[in-house]
Amino acid sequence: MISKTRISKKTKRKTNPELVETIELAKKNNLLELAHRLSGPTRLQKKINLEDLNKLKENKILVAGKVLGKGEIERKISVFALSFSESALKKLKKKACETSTIKQEIEKNKKLEGVKII
Repeated sequence: MISKTRISKKTKRKTNPELVETIELAKKNNLLELAHRLSGPTRLQKKINLEDLNKLKENKILVAGKVLGKGEIERKISVFALSFSESALKKLKKKACETSTIKQEIEKNKKLEGVKII
């Protein structure tokens, strides 16, 4: 079971204020699995390429980590992540895909309904 106390203890060691705010917002909205993933070590956070995102069937995808630019995207999707590489952002914008941070998406869609978390 994931506890809010354990997440809070792990969050105290984080130095990135944007990441801390995102974790707190996820915890406040009872998105404990997401908060747990984000509060872990940064080196263990997901790094996913566009070619992997292209294989997924979902149109709204949340990446608990960084989106990298290897490969191509062939359809219009919405991607929410902690960060994007420059090449990934260029390729996503070229296909008119929606990109934003996890924090912005939680503020719009509190329960992350219809969003695939990877």
